[in-house]
Amino acid sequence: MENKEIQKLLDFIAQSTLDEVNIETSELKLSVKRYGAAPVVQQVVAAAPVAVVQAPVAAPVSQAAAPVAPVAAPVAASNRVTIKSPMIGTFYRSSSPDRPSLVEIGSEISKGSPVCIIEAMKLFNEIESEISGRIVEVLVENATPVEFDQPLFVVEQ
Repeated sequence: MENKEIQKLLDFIAQSTLDEVNIETSELKLSVKRYGAAPVVQQVVAAAPVAVVQAPVAAPVSQAAAPVAPVAAPVAASNRVTIKSPMIGTFYRSSSPDRPSLVEIGSEISKGSPVCIIEAMKLFNEIESEISGRIVEVLVENATPVEFDQPLFVVEQ
């Protein structure tokens, strides 16, 4: 099952009123439980080399997949925009533990500049900005799981 297919399936499940969903195929086992709180997603792979790791893992090295463009959405102030996660995975502020963060509060960014790394299915995806501006808030802690469409940064244009 492709990453995009899994994301579409999880989005569909998230919009439903079901509290618990279990799906099992020969290459994938998916269990979603929410019970009134934020959804808890657990995915286990049987035969295929596909897995979403929910627990913190060793920080990424400089290996990166093709850049992924995040979704940008307006925030309360008209000149502020939120950069959202384009995928489910683990959020990293730098490409490795010994390197500085890609962006800090006050950093000027331009369209196409990398803002973070999201590890999804053992691939490190460099997330590029869709907008230009200045980072005013970092909304996610380093090495923590993020959901699809979760706000990551607030940018002032």
